[in-house]
Amino acid sequence: MSNPSNNEQILNDVNQWLDKVVIGLNLCPFASQPYKNKQIRFAISHCNSDACLLEDLQNELNLLDETKAESIETTLLIVPNMLEDFYDYNDFLEYVDALIADNEWEGTFQVATFHPDYQFGGTEPEDTENLTNRAPYPILHLLREASLEKAIAHYPNPETIPEHNIETVSNLTLEQKAALFPHIFKK
Repeated sequence: MSNPSNNEQILNDVNQWLDKVVIGLNLCPFASQPYKNKQIRFAISHCNSDACLLEDLQNELNLLDETKAESIETTLLIVPNMLEDFYDYNDFLEYVDALIADNEWEGTFQVATFHPDYQFGGTEPEDTENLTNRAPYPILHLLREASLEKAIAHYPNPETIPEHNIETVSNLTLEQKAALFPHIFKK
């Protein structure tokens, strides 16, 4: 469990993951520019109930809605105190989708998902491809659809990104995995 006094460690863990894994391995070719330009908002929710987390999510989406992309391109809502179980996290995403629909934000915002135990459908927990979405904490990545569409339009063959990512993480040695994913591979 986290508390406000360990925010620095949480932010450090997420920044290392973002810098070394997401950007360092080029798992998201669109992350580098907003990261360099300091347009990524890192928000920590210290909630331990669905209602509280939905309120934090609502507040973060409202902030994105009211703020120009030049200031905040995207938000990582980090959830260190709950949703430790991936299936609970996955179930919570139904509330996320409902919140976006209730606010008529479909087509405006979408949420990408990351979790320490992320598991794609049809895979086993230990399958390497799951590493592409494994983060040190449960994270709800709030994206502006217009920005995403613009980035994809300027990227050759965006449909190859998932295959590239699976190949990249599959080619990591055990030592590299341990260095990049210390929250999963205990040294």
